[in-house]
Amino acid sequence: MILSGFTDEAGAGLSTQIKATKELGWSHLSARTINGVSIHDLPEDEFGAIANQLDEAEISVVEIGSLIGSWSKEIESDFDITLGEIERVIPRMKRLGTKMIRIMSYAQKPWGEDQKESIRFERLREIVKRLSDHGLEAIHENCMNWGGFSAKHTLRLLEEVPGLKLVFDTGNPVFQRDRSLAPDHPWQNPLEFLNTIIDHVIHVHVKDCLNPLPGETEPERYTFPGEGQAKLVEILQLLDNKNYKGGYAIEPHVSTVFHAAEKNTNSHENYSSYVRYGKQFQQILDTSTCRD
Repeated sequence: MILSGFTDEAGAGLSTQIKATKELGWSHLSARTINGVSIHDLPEDEFGAIANQLDEAEISVVEIGSLIGSWSKEIESDFDITLGEIERVIPRMKRLGTKMIRIMSYAQKPWGEDQKESIRFERLREIVKRLSDHGLEAIHENCMNWGGFSAKHTLRLLEEVPGLKLVFDTGNPVFQRDRSLAPDHPWQNPLEFLNTIIDHVIHVHVKDCLNPLPGETEPERYTFPGEGQAKLVEILQLLDNKNYKGGYAIEPHVSTVFHAAEKNTNSHENYSSYVRYGKQFQQILDTSTCRD
């Protein structure tokens, strides 16, 4: 089983990201940003140097955490931006030997507004086709995007977009309302969400957190694995019972949050919390499952 993590939370530079990976005893990382720049937006010469550095360190990239269709893009955004990201990332994935790329289904609009579903489906079909034509796998994450409204929304997305697979984020349901339930839209249940979509999950992102405070939409706080409301142990046991063969990638958020306006600049704290998170998760995984 492959263990990895979004190493930009350990440090901005690739040397630090490699160091954290090796300290955990892992040989893979999940690539999102290097020096604050998304993998698909790096200048070509910088990307080439990064690929060579990974080769020398014998570290493989298990997935690209892209901005394709992400929560940061409205569905009305220029589709050429997305197509440009795809065009740039395809040769980079081939260079890295990476098969999976995380995508989303564009930002959620306030509930009750026109979500422009047909446009979302049309765009995702094109995204999946362009990637699959090159033997690459688009995996959709249940985040603050249309497919993250509920497990039923995710299943609808799979029906509308042939070839799409899923990456399940353990913590995201904790701060998302279940829009398939009425009328008060309770917080999603991570275990129920996974149980509904599990047959389509080929990768898992690991984070944990606490429900938002009343009137808020962001988690009260992110926690170390097993200390929040993500039902992490139960999720791992469910995956184990279903003979899950995919990998796990930690996305701690406990010291620094990727999408936060103000990031923690304490490099020592970011690095140490990332490594601690990885070790704690691995311990939970080892005691919760029958993995080899």
